[in-house]
Amino acid sequence: MASHNQSYRADEDKGQAEEKAGQMKDSTAGHLSAAKEKAEAGKKKTSGVMQRTTEQVMSMAQGAADKVKQTFGLMAEEDDDDEIYGTGAGATTATRRN
Repeated sequence: MASHNQSYRADEDKGQAEEKAGQMKDSTAGHLSAAKEKAEAGKKKTSGVMQRTTEQVMSMAQGAADKVKQTFGLMAEEDDDDEIYGTGAGATTATRRN
């Protein structure tokens, strides 16, 4: 009789273990899906920040190159005035002083 009882209990424990494993599998899949979505959103956000940063660095480098050209007199006279007096397309802070 003990053998029949032990067999029944073993089958019951096996069923419970399988049910628990299934629950854990579903839970893990849900967590992985959420993590993937979060990673994709972060990637998109980072991409936008990198794009803006790249544009800013390129603009600053161009401004520095223009200043070097201006210093050594390599800029055309028309370009030189626009940059000095803030009338060019990229000018933001310079003002004409008389």
